[in-house]
Amino acid sequence: MAQNAPAGSAPVELGTRKISTLLRQYAVPGIIAQTAASLYNMVDSIYIGHIPGVGSAAISGLAVTFPLMNLSAAMGTLVGVGAMTLISVLLGQKNYQAAQKVLSNVLTLNVIIGVLFTLVTLPFLDPILRFFGASDNTLPFARSYMSIILLGNTFTHLYFGFNGLIRSAGHPRVAMNLTLFTVISNAILDPVFIFVLGLGIRGAALATVICQLMALAYTLYFFSDRSRLLHFTRPLFQLDWRVARQSLAIGVGPFLMNVAASMVALFINQQLRKYGGDLAIGAYGIVNRLTMLFAMICMGFNQGLQPIAGYNYGARQYSRVKEIFILTAKWEVFVTTLCFLMSELIPRTAVGLFTNDPELIDFAARGLRIMNSGFALVGFGMVTGNFFQCLGMVRKSIFLSLSRQLLFLLPLIYTLPLWLQDTGVWISFPVSDTLNVVVSAVLIIRLFRKFDKLQDGENPGILGSTIQS
Repeated sequence: MAQNAPAGSAPVELGTRKISTLLRQYAVPGIIAQTAASLYNMVDSIYIGHIPGVGSAAISGLAVTFPLMNLSAAMGTLVGVGAMTLISVLLGQKNYQAAQKVLSNVLTLNVIIGVLFTLVTLPFLDPILRFFGASDNTLPFARSYMSIILLGNTFTHLYFGFNGLIRSAGHPRVAMNLTLFTVISNAILDPVFIFVLGLGIRGAALATVICQLMALAYTLYFFSDRSRLLHFTRPLFQLDWRVARQSLAIGVGPFLMNVAASMVALFINQQLRKYGGDLAIGAYGIVNRLTMLFAMICMGFNQGLQPIAGYNYGARQYSRVKEIFILTAKWEVFVTTLCFLMSELIPRTAVGLFTNDPELIDFAARGLRIMNSGFALVGFGMVTGNFFQCLGMVRKSIFLSLSRQLLFLLPLIYTLPLWLQDTGVWISFPVSDTLNVVVSAVLIIRLFRKFDKLQDGENPGILGSTIQS
């Protein structure tokens, strides 16, 4: 049963203010935060790529860790994304008691999953990394970096989970400032640990964990304030299985997307190593970092979309839900078009930020140009998948999450190189991107036709939402 909230505690503006104003208010902090998060990873790569004598090998070693880091991120999104969606919709439904339960579940589930992931992966780190494409030359760098990251895995899950809840509860600037803090502090600590203390790639990992731990400390303080609508209650560690099931069900889509991304990254590494060696894997690591900068900007828009779409869907204001999607899609396509232009016009300048090795620059610039040749419309696919997730439409979200990675990209990675060698791996990306955009367009058009049949305030049962009041 819904209960009344303290005056001014519910973000009722999400259902009343102009959509463009709301998107600017909620997306700009998300864009800054996600761009900063991308720069956070890029800073590590840039410093590691310039370690004297080992730069290119260290970059390749870092690229080998991507699949395992994606798996770790998948475990975090399983809890965090579902919780963010639930809280947004529950606030729209004015069900504050249920929203409060979500917070406790995030703490408990993240601790359980984070600790288990570390215990399962750390003892078998070497064979896992070799399976993900590490060679004798790159394994020491990959192991040094990933062992420290895994030790801080639980703190990372908690920080990102709570940071997302801060944003969903109507405090996007606080979430943004926390991310900016981790980026700035990481940029300061990285050169100290890597070069001054002589820790090399281990120093980059240590700086990352320390920065996230400091940010986590503030999020715990934030939710300890009992004057806030969402705050910790006693007992601190508690689990409501009904809430947990709903949260995990919504989070399955992005979870599977990250698992698929991890598996695809594994196969990419294996194929690139087969046809181009360690240098090709390092090139993909650089290209991936650059592309993710623009993808993370789109994710910032998605973060702005999430509370607005979720709240208005919960409040049954379908015209506003449709409006926020269209506006967000326009902006994300603009961003991915910029990435396409960068990749085609100045690829060598872009990859030159990460390394001085001429051969690695050649590999990476060529890969960047080919891989992102179909990237202009990717923003539309990104916002569509996120939109279904925001509305709790789990099956459609999962399908879109998996179609690009498993249905399209994975088969292409293994078939095209049979004729085109390593070029076939790079070409697989624009082909799968184009197919995914087509599928996304079909699904969103069908959904909008259903929206057009509904009046604001009408029960949305025909849409198949999984979220319950």
